[in-house]
Amino acid sequence: QVQLVESGGGLVQAGGSLRLSCAASGLAFSNYVMGWFRQAPGKEREFVAAVSRSGGTRTYNPDSVKGRFTISRDNAKNTVYLQMNSLKFEDTAVYYCAADRRADTVVVVTQGYEYDYWGQGTQVTVSS
Repeated sequence: QVQLVESGGGLVQAGGSLRLSCAASGLAFSNYVMGWFRQAPGKEREFVAAVSRSGGTRTYNPDSVKGRFTISRDNAKNTVYLQMNSLKFEDTAVYYCAADRRADTVVVVTQGYEYDYWGQGTQVTVSS
């Protein structure tokens, strides 16, 4: 049974930082592209960042998080991370990690419908 469990969310002041983690089990983690998405109340789910199987390719939502967030993965620990710096009120959302099985080790995936598995989410609240 595949499980993706996010952690690290919470309440933080604007300008602060948080580090989200997503621990995966029940799958061959290194065979999966990993992504982070978020959904704010009343808004559609939004792509945040993705990292390739090897970790060598990363991509970010250029309009909202690039330059502030960093995605990384540790294949030995079956975990993907999202370091979030300079947080803004508009970053408030539930953050989800997702896994997409891919043969290519360098590709990244930005469309949510392509992902195979999703976590339950972790709430991030940024106070202004």
